[in-house]
This record gives sequence, structure tokens and C-alpha cells, in this order.
Amino acid sequence: MALPNLSPEDRAKALKKAAEARQARAELRAKIKAGKVGFAEVMRQSADPIVARMKVSTLLESLPGYGKAKAHKIMSDLGISVSRRVQGLGARQREALMERLG
Repeated sequence: MALPNLSPEDRAKALKKAAEARQARAELRAKIKAGKVGFAEVMRQSADPIVARMKVSTLLESLPGYGKAKAHKIMSDLGISVSRRVQGLGARQREALMERLG
């Protein structure tokens, strides 16, 4: 798929929007890591574009006491692809994650 031809102003706007989204995801990860926001609360916000576009593995790794190994083990046990984003989770996968971590 060819990339659209953007004017310099449109490109700058898109870059700013992407940077803001990355910053918001980083702030959310920091809140999760600090224990200020729980897994269940994040999952309830899954319609929010910031949460929806976050990879499930990144979300799990942000939980206190969880790293890459635990996150990948949980995802493997539940049949969730490591590249899956929160918005791409099926109802059963969400339910299984909530039972395991919620």
C-alpha cells in the first residue's frame, strides 16, 4: 500500500498526534507499574484509543511483578498472540485474562 502524499503541515500534525499518543501510553504504563491503576480498570477502559492500541504483552509487562517471561507465559497459556492489541482481544480472551489477573 502506497503512503499518502502529505503536506508538511499534515505530516507535522500526524507526528504530533503520534507523539501525544505514545506519551499517553507511557503515562498509563507508569501508573500501572506504580499500582495506581489496576488491570481490571484498564480493561474497562478498553474502548479508549490509548488503551485499545496498546499491545497486550506491553500491558501485562507493565503490571507490578510481571516481566516478559510471565507475560508471554500467560498469553501462551490463554492462546493470545504476542502481537495482539487490547482492541483485538475476543470476549473469551478478555474473560480469561480477567479471571487470571483481574
